[in-house]
Amino acid sequence: MSKDIPRARSRRNLRIGSRRNLRIVSRRNLRRISKGVIHIQSGFNNTIVTVTDLRGRVISWSSAGTCKFKNRRGGTPFAAQTAAVDAIRIVDIQRAEVMIKGPGLGRDAALRAIRRSGILLTFVRDVTPMPHNGCRPPKKRRV
Repeated sequence: MSKDIPRARSRRNLRIGSRRNLRIVSRRNLRRISKGVIHIQSGFNNTIVTVTDLRGRVISWSSAGTCKFKNRRGGTPFAAQTAAVDAIRIVDIQRAEVMIKGPGLGRDAALRAIRRSGILLTFVRDVTPMPHNGCRPPKKRRV
């Protein structure tokens, strides 16, 4: 048993090809589409902005969390504005449809940031899921 056993790589070497490093490299080139869809998902703690083509393939995305806003600060309008600017920064797009989902504070701020960028918006639609009857409520509490 004189076979040489390869040593495990250190944690630092494994991080070289991590997702965060790969994303920084891929953001450098500009992606061109004539028409696309911008999805804004706004919660109380975070805002996620995704740019897709008409078939639904993701071209670019950003969130308040990836823009270094953590916890409750991720739900603020300024964090949503920063996430929207970051998502559309690398996309060269002329016309877009906007789909807004969620009850958060960042809905309007993200939409304002997209309008200021010079993209022509064909329509803005609120696609927040609304229950028609909802789940069955819990049984009444007896004391």
